Amino acid sequence: MNNDLLFDFNVDKAAKTVFITREFNAGQSLVWDAFTKAELLDQWGAPAPMRAKTKYMDFKVGGRRFYAMISPEGQERWAVQEYTSISPKTNFKMYNAVADKDENRELPGSEWDHNFSEQNGITKVDIIIFNESFERLEKMIEMGFKIGFTMSLKNLEELLSTLSQEF
Repeated sequence: MNNDLLFDFNVDKAAKTVFITREFNAGQSLVWDAFTKAELLDQWGAPAPMRAKTKYMDFKVGGRRFYAMISPEGQERWAVQEYTSISPKTNFKMYNAVADKDENRELPGSEWDHNFSEQNGITKVDIIIFNESFERLEKMIEMGFKIGFTMSLKNLEELLSTLSQEF
């Protein structure tokens, strides 16, 4: 891991919002693909020892990704992401909600805003997660979201390193 790369994770409880900034030693196009293509998301989108499995993904405004994080014992935790705005390579927004295996959403959910920028071969990803309720934010924190998402981003860093070497 390049320790010079920025990683910030802040929670503003009053605003029901999580702010994440993470830099990657990879080009913006590759980082964008890692966030927007199911075959790449499934390689990094769950903290070990869990794994991610996308049932389907339609990355367009109004499209959805339905996926699960699966434990080594086979327990599935499903979620739905609905894409609300896409500006190719620079920004996408989505609505995220926990769901059951039949795609019935557990509300309230959260709005995610992803921004991508590159400078000198380093891509910065800013993610803002607004939770519809304080209770949902508290539940995210209690369930170890920071630790799990940090682990997932580390998986992404390793994947990007591998993919960058292939190009």
